[in-house]
Amino acid sequence: MNLPIHATDPTTALLTLVLAGGRLAPRRQLLLQSGSAQAALIAGPAQWRAAGLDRRQCQQLLNPDPAALARAQSWLAGSGNHHLLGLDDPAYPALLAHAPEPPLALFIDGDPALLWQPMVAVVGSRNASPSGQALAGRLAGELAACQLCVASGLAAGIDAAAHRASLLAGSPGVAVIGTGPDQSYPAGHVGLQAELAQSGAVVSEYPPGTPPRAGHFPARNRILAGLSLAVVVVEAALRSGAMITARLGAEAGREVFAVPGSPLNPLSRGCNRLLRDGAGLLESIDDLLPALPALARLLAESRPRQLPGTAQPPPFPLAGHAPQVQDQRRLWQALDDIAVDLDELAQRTGLTVARLSAILLDLELAGWALQTHGRWQRSPKPPSTTASFDAG
Repeated sequence: MNLPIHATDPTTALLTLVLAGGRLAPRRQLLLQSGSAQAALIAGPAQWRAAGLDRRQCQQLLNPDPAALARAQSWLAGSGNHHLLGLDDPAYPALLAHAPEPPLALFIDGDPALLWQPMVAVVGSRNASPSGQALAGRLAGELAACQLCVASGLAAGIDAAAHRASLLAGSPGVAVIGTGPDQSYPAGHVGLQAELAQSGAVVSEYPPGTPPRAGHFPARNRILAGLSLAVVVVEAALRSGAMITARLGAEAGREVFAVPGSPLNPLSRGCNRLLRDGAGLLESIDDLLPALPALARLLAESRPRQLPGTAQPPPFPLAGHAPQVQDQRRLWQALDDIAVDLDELAQRTGLTVARLSAILLDLELAGWALQTHGRWQRSPKPPSTTASFDAG
């Protein structure tokens, strides 16, 4: 058999691997073993079969669906805001790459660099109560105020409430969807999806033109969990997508939190089950923030020196508003080479534990602070601008 002509262009080669469909694990193995999508296609049918691809997948690599390929290429070319990231790309988000069953590639409508920001998934029932939606909105607003990105699944109910509150707070959010990036589900969320794409990112593993399918939504939950430092469940029935996200988050080593509720409320039974099984009890954002730094360190250590198409952020200060900079300076001056706990830092600075946790997360991501067993100190190797910051 002749080798596929689609190996001549890296983007087309990656699309060809994606569009081959079928079992994901063999295609992922082929890509990572080969080092690139082009090399994977050039490897030829013998190597494809050795990686575990079946006959139909091999045929698809040789002769991809021309209409599907053209549709995906057209979507990518249609806007400077449309991107495709393969698992072999240095810009592919590290937390997701290290999670179970990472997607072969991500279609992104929005800013790919946002997937490297520390984020928290806020999920729950599609038929959420008014109080549940209000609580999801409040939590999302508090996360945004702490410079944490809010992620959810763009579903009705809790998801939509979290997304809208994040946008209202002026914070970019991340939506992980179960359709192609050019589709909206539910249909009434077209506008919300467009807002998230403009200021944040809408992410899918499914190529353009993929309609809503029942099996895609549980599968997309692993991406949502894998991208996040923690999963917060606000309301959930015992059998629900939010419970799937929580389980997948736990399997990926993420922190899982749940909001408690009345045992008489069917929408509280899932949360109460999670709490019984060991999830963290969430009554306020103060319960969440101290649990995030360990994974945030992995995110910081894995981040490329500069993500493609982005400007490298300044090392410090991380925030642009005067009160935030003042709080950062106050905390930096309170830190020294001897590690101390949050209570001691609260006494030294007068800042709340929630505010301290948010700033320390920023400092750790930027390389200024180091956390060990819940105690904090100045990094032994801070950025070279330390002197100018001290003088600030």
